[in-house]
Amino acid sequence: MRVLFVCMGNICRSPTAEGVLRHKLREAGLADQIEVASAGTGDWHVGKAPDERSQAAAERRGYDLSAQRAQQVDRADFDTYDLILAMDNSNLRHLKALQPAKGKAELDLFLRRCQLNIEEVPDPYYDSEHGFEQVLDLIEHASDLLVIELKGRL
Repeated sequence: MRVLFVCMGNICRSPTAEGVLRHKLREAGLADQIEVASAGTGDWHVGKAPDERSQAAAERRGYDLSAQRAQQVDRADFDTYDLILAMDNSNLRHLKALQPAKGKAELDLFLRRCQLNIEEVPDPYYDSEHGFEQVLDLIEHASDLLVIELKGRL
């Protein structure tokens, strides 16, 4: 099984989700059965490491994002991945417009699966440190539920 997280630039939300889910899959003994990656709908940060504030917030909670590098989503991803999860509705619309007619990937909002009163992971890029912590809270909660879902799909 392959999961791709997508946000706008692939330097804040989606690499955080990638790092958190990878960590939780290792803890659940599923890391060898489920691949996780992230990408952005835009190309502004391709090849760059995640935002320093994202890395610092993640590191404080035991997640290492330092080896990740931003990439841009492309049409081939719809055949490579089984599940593509957007961080917000804008990115989901972009993905739907890019999706080939015969792409196998299931598209959804990441938080839609979580029974929260919020559908979108807010973009912390122009926010304070608190915004990055809030993003991590949402992603950790959603990732716990996603691990259960993915385990059931195997």
